[in-house]
Amino acid sequence: MSIFRTLQEWLESSVDAGGAFLDRITKAIADLTDPKARRQATFSIAMIALSAKMAKADGIVTLDEIHAFRDLFEIPQAERTNVARLFDLAKQDTAGFEAYAARIARLYGDDLQTLEDIMDGLFHIAKADGVLHERERAFLQQVSGIFGFSDSAYEAIELRHIDHGDADPYQVLGVSPDMDLQEIKRVYRAKVSEFHPDRMIARGVPPEFISIANDRMASINQAWEQIGRMKRS
Repeated sequence: MSIFRTLQEWLESSVDAGGAFLDRITKAIADLTDPKARRQATFSIAMIALSAKMAKADGIVTLDEIHAFRDLFEIPQAERTNVARLFDLAKQDTAGFEAYAARIARLYGDDLQTLEDIMDGLFHIAKADGVLHERERAFLQQVSGIFGFSDSAYEAIELRHIDHGDADPYQVLGVSPDMDLQEIKRVYRAKVSEFHPDRMIARGVPPEFISIANDRMASINQAWEQIGRMKRS
């Protein structure tokens, strides 16, 4: 059964039964007995809910952003209405995005890798219209902090998505210029392993999301190559 079929069942049973939307969704995830289905559901709900809250913070949802969201998930035509309903319920929920981000952070515990996947997905949607608006940036910075990322870690994520001109390759890779090349190489290899498609799918990331991972790897590879040239010169 696809995750979106599961979402449909949630909408037909628990979501219309009353109570806090965020609590009902969390319980629905917890009730899934298949670990793989639970991981996929958690990731899907995190992306849908936080995308909805980002849209509310920004005040507008463009067609580009809708298409960017569909890039992340292969939503069958018959199930798009149900996903749209879930999006609207999250957007209309009186709980602020901070509560959503905090609940998602608790669901993932210390799994910063998957939380970084979620941040990449949010950036993919936010920049879809060609501009990262200030409200979107403020939203992303706050969510990043709630997830447990430092300011420098947030900057490294943003630099992978937004062209600020000549980006500092050390910042992109999350290393210090004081580190020797072998230390930096170990960090680089760890990131290559972390962002491998098989590892991401095991974390519950849908296959459609891998295109974003490829963009992320291109940025990391470029930073590593730049650092190598600078260190050897």
